Amino acid sequence: MQAPQPSILVIERVRHAGLTLLLALHLASCTHTPPPTEAAPAPASPPAAETALPPAPPAPQAPPRRWGDEILYFVVVDRFADGDTANNVAVDTAAQGAFHGGDLKGLRQQLEELSSLGVTALWITPVLKNIDGFVTGAGFPDWGYHGYWADDFHQLDPRFGTEEDLRALVDEAHRRGIRVLLDVVYNHPGYNSRYLTKQETKGWLRSEERGTCGSDDLTSCVSGLPDFKTEQPEVAKYLLDAQLDWAKRSGVDGFRLDTVKHVDHPFWKEHRRRTREEVSKDFFLLGEVWGGDAESLDPWFAGDEMDAGFDFGFQGSSLAFVQGRGRTIAFDRYLKSRAKVRPGYLLAHFLSSHDVPGALYQLEGDVKRFSLMAVLQLTASGIPTIYYGEEVARPGGDWPANRSDMPWGSRDVKPGAGKPRDENLRKLYQKLISIRRAHPALSRGAHEGLSTDGDLYLYLRHDVESGDAVMVAINRSEQPAKVSVPWPAAWGGTAAEDLLNGDQLQGPTLEITVEPLSARILGRTQRGT
Repeated sequence: MQAPQPSILVIERVRHAGLTLLLALHLASCTHTPPPTEAAPAPASPPAAETALPPAPPAPQAPPRRWGDEILYFVVVDRFADGDTANNVAVDTAAQGAFHGGDLKGLRQQLEELSSLGVTALWITPVLKNIDGFVTGAGFPDWGYHGYWADDFHQLDPRFGTEEDLRALVDEAHRRGIRVLLDVVYNHPGYNSRYLTKQETKGWLRSEERGTCGSDDLTSCVSGLPDFKTEQPEVAKYLLDAQLDWAKRSGVDGFRLDTVKHVDHPFWKEHRRRTREEVSKDFFLLGEVWGGDAESLDPWFAGDEMDAGFDFGFQGSSLAFVQGRGRTIAFDRYLKSRAKVRPGYLLAHFLSSHDVPGALYQLEGDVKRFSLMAVLQLTASGIPTIYYGEEVARPGGDWPANRSDMPWGSRDVKPGAGKPRDENLRKLYQKLISIRRAHPALSRGAHEGLSTDGDLYLYLRHDVESGDAVMVAINRSEQPAKVSVPWPAAWGGTAAEDLLNGDQLQGPTLEITVEPLSARILGRTQRGT
């Protein structure tokens, strides 16, 4: 379907002292645009009425893995692959804030890129109908290509594709053993959304234009976006009915929940109840609480409102370690602290995202140190979340460069055709993912620091349930490093294999040499490992 020609919404940079551009770029999860000071004319058409479309047909079920064992891959749909040029409207690949043409069909066509990497779960940005125009608060025309500025909760955005395209993506992902998480937003619609002006719904929102935004997490207008009064039963029911209907019709395996702390706990409890009763008792909920860690996420885990949350500390802590900006023992304490998450709940950890400067960018393109971060990520407990293209050294950058096109090298896949990619780094990711999937100790084992002095860091991951144990050695220095430790009792022997590099180790004690800026992953020698 061809989308209508977008109208132009020009919104001036905010002058309100409390909502500067800097705050708007870093406070909210997915907006990065200051709020408007003058409202542009609203679209004339009202939100579409609810329609009882048929449920998605039965599809092959995703394998019954534990979510804690998944490898999650996060895609900004518009920036990945363009599979249908007929739905390209206002596409300008040279403009950093414009649509670039990526869509659901293109993502489905390139799922082999994910499955060959070893990915087992896919998180996609929201695909609801977004506002037609753009805002200019960031200093350039900024469109809703990311999907977080909804204008109609009962339509998909034709620029991303059709409902059939969404179903086909989920079905094909399931055939490949890949679960799918759909990103959903309950806190806000887009700037100047029709919900803000339509008579039946304008009372559902707080807004900067009306001066009705509060100053706390629940009533503030994140980055100046209209704020849904989700505490009102009518508003909560409308939003829940709409999003759960998409879950049932598309067959997705769960939601990634945006801006969690800006919606109250009663809403999330009702959300959990309804997803289990109406969609699936195993429907997975991964929440974004800005700045989250095991402690700050616990209020949502204690109330069983979601299954997992993002650990925002992992990127900064691992960056500091590989750059030598902190003591090894301090980083070991951080990794150990992640086990304090409430039993039965999970942390998801990332190196880069659409909201923060990418790790490789912060390392100034140092692929060797970035590779050490990848080793840390894929040998740590929780759900490792790979941000599209970082596995091939997509340069990323600060916002909005952190949302650049997926590099495809010589392949004619738009919009990133011709953009260079590091295939050697991708091979390292494939190897690391293969090792993680073969060794449950890496995803759910206990953490024990064995050597935490100096630049050579050695730790053991041991899963009592399976008996699996893996040792990880990382040398962050530019000189070779050696360590000698007793053989782990969990191995029950005095021989080991370097799972990453292929070497064999044996002897009365475990003597480990690690080359500069390198890593070794050791497991006990056994057939079939």
